[in-house]
Amino acid sequence: MARTTDRSTTHLTRRLVQLYVGLALYGASSALLVRAGLGLEPWGVLHQGLAELTGISIGVVSIIVGAVVLLLWIPLRQRPGLGTVSNVFVVGLAMDGTLAVVGDLDALGVRIPVMVLGIVLNGVATGLYIAARFGPGPRDGLMTGLNQITGRSIRLVRTAIEVAVVVTGFLLGGSLGAGTVLYALAIGPLAQLFLRLFALPEPSTPAVVVASGEPSTPAPAAGSGPVAAPTSGQAILPQ
Repeated sequence: MARTTDRSTTHLTRRLVQLYVGLALYGASSALLVRAGLGLEPWGVLHQGLAELTGISIGVVSIIVGAVVLLLWIPLRQRPGLGTVSNVFVVGLAMDGTLAVVGDLDALGVRIPVMVLGIVLNGVATGLYIAARFGPGPRDGLMTGLNQITGRSIRLVRTAIEVAVVVTGFLLGGSLGAGTVLYALAIGPLAQLFLRLFALPEPSTPAVVVASGEPSTPAPAAGSGPVAAPTSGQAILPQ
C-alpha cells in the first residue's frame, strides 16, 4: 500500500512539474516571437495590439484577456481545472520575465532563428502542459464551449475565433508576418509530436483480493500498457 501511495505521489509530482514547466515555456516562446518581430501567434497578435493601445505590458494583457475569457466559461458551463487557472497567470508572467531578459533584436540573421526557436519551443510547451492533464487553457474552453452551444465543428469554431482575434489584434497594431503563417502551419504537427513524447502513463493500481484470498489479475505496471491520452477537452492546442 505504501509503495502504491509513493507511486501516486511521484506521478502527481511529475504531472505538476510538466504543467508549470510547460506553461512557463509557453510564455517564454511567445516572448521570443515578440522579439523576433516577424509575426506572432493569433492570440499574441491580439495581446500585442492591446498592449500598444493601453501601454500595459503584453504579459499583463495576456493575463487580463485570459481572465476575461475564463469568465465567459460561466454561461458556457465549462469547468476550469488547476491547469486552466494556472495558464492565466503563469504564461503572462513568464512572457514578461523573458522579455525583460531578452532585449530587442535587429539583425535578420538573428531574428529568423529566434522565430523558429519560439515556434518549436511553443510546440514543446504545448505537449508538456496538455499531457499533464490538469484541464484545458481558458481559450480552449471558450472554443469547446461554443462548440457545444452552437453545434458547430471544433474546426469551424476555432477558425472563426482565431480569425476574429487576428483581425482585431492587427487593427489594434499587432504584428502579422511570416511567423504567423509558419506558426499556423507548424504548431499542429509539433503539438502532436510532443504530446506523444510527454504523455504520462496512468499510475498502476494494486491487485484486488477476492473472497478466496487469491489476488485478481494484476494491473499492468506503469509504462507497460498503452499510454493514456488526454481527454477530448484537453487534447486541443492552448490557443
